[in-house]
Amino acid sequence: MLSQQFPRQSAELMELCNASKEGVTVELMPTKAWHSRPQENYYRNWCRQFATWCGMTPDELHDELLCKCYGSEEVETKMGVRRRPLKRSSGASKKEFSELIDTLIQTAAEFDFVIPPANEVPSDD
Repeated sequence: MLSQQFPRQSAELMELCNASKEGVTVELMPTKAWHSRPQENYYRNWCRQFATWCGMTPDELHDELLCKCYGSEEVETKMGVRRRPLKRSSGASKKEFSELIDTLIQTAAEFDFVIPPANEVPSDD
């Protein structure tokens, strides 16, 4: 059945099936629109600049922004109570990552640190 849907890969599919003594598992899932490379570049650039201005590392600021954007939980550890974001940016969709970028821009504005909106920055794509 897969060979009919992907005729150019039929030989490769047959080879895989023949080489797999215990069978093959195929998982079908809807495609998720991950955030884009230009979004990532824009966010990392301005997060780094704002973090430096704040006296923080980019990772420290990134975690703060994740907590502010997506919420946080307090977790008891052997080193004391830690605040952790409820969601990481690695699996964020374009829309979710845009929310994180907006959080960065708004947070910076609260400190009079101006970050130009992403649509005003030349893209590298």
